[in-house]
Amino acid sequence: MENLISTLKEALDEKQPLPYAVYSSIKEQKILNVPVVKPLFIAVLSGNKALGRDGEISCTTGDFIFLSNNAAIDMRNIPKDNEYLALLIEFEYQDFEGLEVSHINQQNYCVGKITATLEMCLQQFIEWSRWAPEALWPIRRKELIQLMCYLGHKEILSMVASPQIGHKLHALFTDKHSEKSNDNHSGELTITSICQQLAMSESTLRRKLKSEGLKLQDIKDQVKLGLGLHLLQSTLLPISYIAQKCGYHSQSRFTSRFKDRFGLTPSTLRKTRLAD
Repeated sequence: MENLISTLKEALDEKQPLPYAVYSSIKEQKILNVPVVKPLFIAVLSGNKALGRDGEISCTTGDFIFLSNNAAIDMRNIPKDNEYLALLIEFEYQDFEGLEVSHINQQNYCVGKITATLEMCLQQFIEWSRWAPEALWPIRRKELIQLMCYLGHKEILSMVASPQIGHKLHALFTDKHSEKSNDNHSGELTITSICQQLAMSESTLRRKLKSEGLKLQDIKDQVKLGLGLHLLQSTLLPISYIAQKCGYHSQSRFTSRFKDRFGLTPSTLRKTRLAD
């Protein structure tokens, strides 16, 4: 596991776009209502991870958990020897194309051990992503899915819910924030432009949202706060800058919304990653 951790930290030092994220802390984190919008693989490389309202799902160092794309879940990240470290890989729906995806006996999560074979695959995934173009990332993600199935975790193929309207809207708003991060200031997505991109009428869009129990503003807020959570976990950018990047002109409003969603303030979360 040491080689994997060392390679991971070397890749992060290069400050380039990567097909994964790394979350770390030196103090315990308790985060509520963490959205899982796409299938998510988390490898716990150091420390322990507890998931669920009562911590009923447990992962220790050397475990992985695969989460389905239909959950918002409470998480506790617990350092061991002053470090919690996890590798996160988010999968696209297209990564499962051509595989025998099953919606029978659908599960919300799968926990397993990081075997020597899986560890080697993750090592190669990290090394390869340092030079491979983004267009090739799906190839290695699909390879990882196939390997996990080969290792006996075929249940992950029953954990990919078909993308509903909420997922599609989440992707649109996420892309929009990505554009803004590249200094594209073409304005907010309007209901008209959303309907055009989804090729449906406004009445159809509202009917589908209602059937999923969703509101457009809730999805916008989830995208903005989810981005804030990711940046707080993966960078040391100033909180004021993160608030602006997430579309909040006021840091205090960002803090209030963040605490309402996740149960702690951005500054409290930031302190779990910094020594006193």
